Amino acid sequence: MKKRRRTKSFIRDGRCPIPVSESTSVCMRSNKGKDTGPEVKLRKKLRENGIYGYRVSYGKLPGRPDIAFVRKKVAIFVNGCFWHRCPLCNLPVPKSHSDFWQNKFEKNIKRDAEVKKELEAIGWTPLVIWECQIKRDIQMVVDMIINLVKENE
Repeated sequence: MKKRRRTKSFIRDGRCPIPVSESTSVCMRSNKGKDTGPEVKLRKKLRENGIYGYRVSYGKLPGRPDIAFVRKKVAIFVNGCFWHRCPLCNLPVPKSHSDFWQNKFEKNIKRDAEVKKELEAIGWTPLVIWECQIKRDIQMVVDMIINLVKENE
């Protein structure tokens, strides 16, 4: 008797297009919302530099900052270059379903700007760290955070 290969069924609610391939689908499902590789790497480097006393994925603020120094009112977002359209990387829009992706990226950028304004309006200092900055020079990123936290004393 021949075994059938099981495939995942997808609920289509209009939020995302049908995946081009199963491998694309697996890849997209593996994207996490918190504790991403760059976030974990940055937090580890902060600890190595003696920086403690921050909250992770702080849900009491707009945008749920990845790292929040509550007493200093500093909110740090570790943004993925692909999802948030890093100006340093200038990544191309995917070719398949390009309209969907363009719309999604525009919404992400708009939401990021709104969150920044909301945080500034309540007296917080938002800082966006790009994934590529962490890969390129994590110590420079840590030094930037240390300086910002000291400024807000």
